[in-house]
Amino acid sequence: MTRTETVKIVSIITLLMLLVVLSGTIAFGQSAKLEGVIQGRSGPQVFLKTADSPKVVVLLTESTDVAQLQGMLKARNKKMSMAALIPGLPIQVEGTYNAENQMVASKIRFKGNDFEQAQAIQAGMHETKAQAEQNKEELEKQNAALAAQNAALQQQQAALTEQQKQIEANKAAIAANTARFGQLDDYYIWDELTVLFGNGKTQVDPKYIPQLTALAEKAKTVNGYMIEVKGYASSVGSASLNQKLSEERAENVTNILLQQGHVPLTNMLAPGAMGESRQVGSDNSAEGQAQNRRVVVRVLQNKAIAGIQ
Repeated sequence: MTRTETVKIVSIITLLMLLVVLSGTIAFGQSAKLEGVIQGRSGPQVFLKTADSPKVVVLLTESTDVAQLQGMLKARNKKMSMAALIPGLPIQVEGTYNAENQMVASKIRFKGNDFEQAQAIQAGMHETKAQAEQNKEELEKQNAALAAQNAALQQQQAALTEQQKQIEANKAAIAANTARFGQLDDYYIWDELTVLFGNGKTQVDPKYIPQLTALAEKAKTVNGYMIEVKGYASSVGSASLNQKLSEERAENVTNILLQQGHVPLTNMLAPGAMGESRQVGSDNSAEGQAQNRRVVVRVLQNKAIAGIQ
């Protein structure tokens, strides 16, 4: 390659480089126009989607002229706030590019019907978002309610399990006592109380309650005590009715001993309903009938435990 040819090549390269620099200088500060749809905003920046680019940054300034085109020919302008530049709004932008390749907007125009449509879209999105938030709140409330119900069910299940354990423990204690006393001989009557009832009555007269609770307290001082409750009725009336009356009387006395006398279930023999049997008075007289309408409560101690042979 000759010196002349080399000089020509260098000159061409230099010219090309100068053209590139000049073209860049022309782009920076050059007036331009854009059309696109607003995708979003961040402060003074508007993100525009155009036919050529998915994201063009349009920079708003205090001098940016924003207006809505009006009239049949769109020849009139209505000044608008920059707040009108909402996502979904198609706009026309005029301005110049800065060094960061952002278009500094000097003028922005949009059509009235486009603005109304964008507002409707925004309202729909807001309503959808609000409904979604409400649905989320309702779901959280339902989840909280379900969690509370589950916790309550777990507590109830735990209580039932504990109650069942207590029942099983009581049954085991009763079985143990039954087996133990079954191996011993007769019982010794340590104390006794008779509760009388009115004709056809099964409720305990309140005057007997202090006597029953006092008997229960005395019984607790006896080693290995058991309490026997037997209900009776007079022979006046049908045998089946008298059997039922004796049963209910015995049960009501037993309940007082358990609930108010706090006698452990393990120390109570099953109440007996004796009906018309073992009459102690003559049913031919009112006094004899009153003596037969009774419940006999006995505090028992096994003779082997008491040391009585």
